[in-house]
Amino acid sequence: MTPAQPTFGVFDLFTVGIGPSSSHTVGPMKAATEFAASIEESGVIERVATVRVEIFGSLAATGAGHGTFTAVLLGLTGARSDEITPEEFTARLDEITRSGVVELGGRRPVPCRIGDFVLRPLTVHPRHPNALSFTAVDSVGDDLWTQTYFSVGGGFVVREGDDASASSTQPRTPPLPFRSGAELLAVCDATGLTVSEVMRENERARRPDAEIQTGLRRIWDVMESSVRSSLGRTGVLPGGLRVRRRAGAWATRLDAEDPDHDGEHWQQRVNLIALAVNEENASGGRVVTAPTNGAAGIVPAVLYYALHYTPAARSGGEGTRADIIERFLLTSAAIGTLYKANASISGAEVGCQGEVGSASSMAAAGLAEILGCTPRQVENAAEIAMEHSLGLTCDPVGGLVQVPCIERNAIAASKAVNAARMALWGDGDHRVSLDQVIATMRDTGADMSDKYKETARGGLAVNVVEC
Repeated sequence: MTPAQPTFGVFDLFTVGIGPSSSHTVGPMKAATEFAASIEESGVIERVATVRVEIFGSLAATGAGHGTFTAVLLGLTGARSDEITPEEFTARLDEITRSGVVELGGRRPVPCRIGDFVLRPLTVHPRHPNALSFTAVDSVGDDLWTQTYFSVGGGFVVREGDDASASSTQPRTPPLPFRSGAELLAVCDATGLTVSEVMRENERARRPDAEIQTGLRRIWDVMESSVRSSLGRTGVLPGGLRVRRRAGAWATRLDAEDPDHDGEHWQQRVNLIALAVNEENASGGRVVTAPTNGAAGIVPAVLYYALHYTPAARSGGEGTRADIIERFLLTSAAIGTLYKANASISGAEVGCQGEVGSASSMAAAGLAEILGCTPRQVENAAEIAMEHSLGLTCDPVGGLVQVPCIERNAIAASKAVNAARMALWGDGDHRVSLDQVIATMRDTGADMSDKYKETARGGLAVNVVEC
């Protein structure tokens, strides 16, 4: 977790994928897809008789509950998490399970079953606990091609030997670079720009304004779609814990008690959006990593608040709505790049403080900007939210992203709203800086026992009876 120059953009931090986990589902699928493509490029695909899959550390420990193994199978066929629908995922998986055959790269049929995967949950790779290796094997058992990948959080994948700080969508030296909160504030001071405007200028180095606007609108559209899909579901979540879906019933009650979005009910609305998104994620539905799937409900819940309960929202108009969405997401992403570059957003690496804590901090910053805060107040809001998320462990019961994850998103969303309000009442001058809190989160994660880092070997995971 060495600090590095942040080269990540808004569309790195916010990506579309399927649940239940960005690091355990989306990342492994992406790694498998990249491996299949690399076999094609290497010229050995016609000689491949089978693929050996080895999965290590946290991925192996909670892979069944997080959908890691099935994601790998689909990834080997060339499936992409940002394109495949949950329905297509299920249909393809059923066919692979029935036949025991994977169409490698979409064209080379080879036998491959989950039961043949080699799982090493107690083997932690020194670079990152979320590691998986793929080896193409020929008909006589000789290895043809081997690659190792690390799923480092938020759907990001790094191949062994590659630079983890590089981004596919952001230039290495953006026009207004910053690698810390202090540098971000210095850029704002020097240019007179807000945090969202700084982030927009950096995005403009890669794509035109119209593409930025379309992309940001799509992010919010997917967030809204995940809420609508969730509200239409009933019963219990999959996986065996029999966790009841609550979002649909809550929505019905809120619509009856609060038909006009009365400000008195803001917290119930924020809770509802966070729960709805994370119930959809836990169901394997389509969500936006923000910055991870496990924390996917926080940013949309607080953005919902910004769109309904702020003075900016009350000024009216679709143009105002679009402006709020864009500025909120750009500001949130600016803060997210600092966590990604200087610490981690991976629960397997630093615990849930890196997922829910980072998301709460990002959302607080986004809301602070919409409330009219100065850059220093925005930085203060981000700092408050993370300071009071330090030490948060990742201990999913049954290896599922349900308990405590779903409710934790709602709690963290309300925390973000409160952090932004506190920052608004201040003047931006505060004792603890965002950079100090990020460094503390990184160090706390390094000191944290591995069993509290998304392994289901500590905390609630061992103190709650699964059945």
